[in-house]
Amino acid sequence: MQVMSTSLFHENLPAEKRAALEQAMLNNVLGALAEDIGSSDYTVQLIPAGKQARATIVCRQPAVICGLAWAQQCFLQLDPGINIDWQIAEGESVRANRVLARIVGDARAMLSAERSALNFLQLLSATATETRKFVNAIAGTHAAILDTRKTLPGLRLAQKYAVLAGGGMNQRMGLYDGILIKENHIAAAGGIAQALAQAYAINHDIPVQIEVENLQELHLALEAGAVSVLLDNFSHSDLAEAVRLNRGRALLEASGGITLENLRAVALTGVDRISIGHLTKDIQAVDLSMRFE
Repeated sequence: MQVMSTSLFHENLPAEKRAALEQAMLNNVLGALAEDIGSSDYTVQLIPAGKQARATIVCRQPAVICGLAWAQQCFLQLDPGINIDWQIAEGESVRANRVLARIVGDARAMLSAERSALNFLQLLSATATETRKFVNAIAGTHAAILDTRKTLPGLRLAQKYAVLAGGGMNQRMGLYDGILIKENHIAAAGGIAQALAQAYAINHDIPVQIEVENLQELHLALEAGAVSVLLDNFSHSDLAEAVRLNRGRALLEASGGITLENLRAVALTGVDRISIGHLTKDIQAVDLSMRFE
């Protein structure tokens, strides 16, 4: 089983997350190749065995490139001796028709790995590209851009990594590393104060955030000792009022109904964070191609 170094990961990736991401990347690649190749790639048998070839990967549109490690691992799994000369760095912005990589290796292996490699590159680059747009839109404000758990099944670590490469920040990875108290939790627990008390009693090492839907609920949450509050679908005026009422006591995060067009207005209300599910669930793949020379 061929495994590459983590040198192709973006510098924004925290060191403690590298091992987990490398394992997730390997699992992603092995699954993708098995899904695509199955028992055999019959088409490549048209190519003489052992034939060497040269190819380039080209990005056909402006984008922020992400997923080099996934793409490279696809080729390495089928040809451990392949040579890939990346012409760009992870997280780099490129113009249309930029050559991303020059590849020399076994022709059959290159063709069998092509689709899976490009699939990872086009997906993760799309998330990184969209994230960079949102990050740039709030430049100079106090706020940060975060993702959500609205990711493609099996690719959560990969997509959240792409958010980091695009300049954003990660919300909790899953249900296991943070508590988000939502409307149904509050109703089942008997109220905001009760829900917060029970959450804090579970494990003080797990971050606790509570979602509120209006200023009255925000007041109750703050009185109950909330340290992180998700302001769900607040108007811009209510967001500004929430910041005033909070007086720095809790971390305030805006979410819901936020688009690139209204994003900066949301950031200028003074909230600390803005979480956007669109970054990972509504993206359009970046246009890439691989061509033999």
